[in-house]
Formats: sequence, structure tokens, C-alpha cells
Amino acid sequence: MPDYRIIVDLSERQLQLLDGDTVVRSFPVGIGKMLTQTPTGDFVIINKQANPGGPFGAFWMGLSKPHYGIHGTNDPSSIGHEVSHGCIRMYNQDVLALSKLVPVGTRVTIRP
Repeated sequence: MPDYRIIVDLSERQLQLLDGDTVVRSFPVGIGKMLTQTPTGDFVIINKQANPGGPFGAFWMGLSKPHYGIHGTNDPSSIGHEVSHGCIRMYNQDVLALSKLVPVGTRVTIRP
């Protein structure tokens, strides 16, 4: 059984999926803008929802910090930029691939 965890590097705008200490996948992400920055720290995925609607794209994975999550987007041009209200934004195909791999309870570390 894999020991998956997620590290989001805000300065590189990358989300890395690790199995133990080995990076197995890396994805570009959009992050919070200056006034609504993505929170840093250690969180866990507490819920998952397909097709949440609105700006959240194809999938939502809620974090243990209320109102924050990792989700798809209806604006693919925003990936790689500081654009969100603090969430981690991914291409729809990437968030779907990630959601199939990580269960609720997966650790998420967001670092500056």
C-alpha cells in the first residue's frame, strides 16, 4: 500500500505527490493571490467531491482548513499564476488523476 502525501511548493507553483520520500507525480498549480494567499502548514484531505460546480472544475478535495481545497478549474489559463482565493487550483485532468490516487486522510503540506 503506497504511503502517499502531497507537498505544495508555492514559490515553484508545483504540487508533488510523494510515496514515502519519493516524488511519483508533479503537477503545475495556480495559487492564492496577494490579498487571499494560500495558507501554509500541514493539513489533511477531509472530503472529496466530483463535479462540485462553479469555478472548482471537475473535482474538489477539501482540506482540514475550512474553505480551502485542491480543485480543478474552469479557467485553465490561470494555472501557474497567483489567481485564486487561497485554494490550490489544478488542470481538470490533473486533479482527476490525483483524486484517483489519494484517499481522504492524505497529508498535505503547503510550504512557501
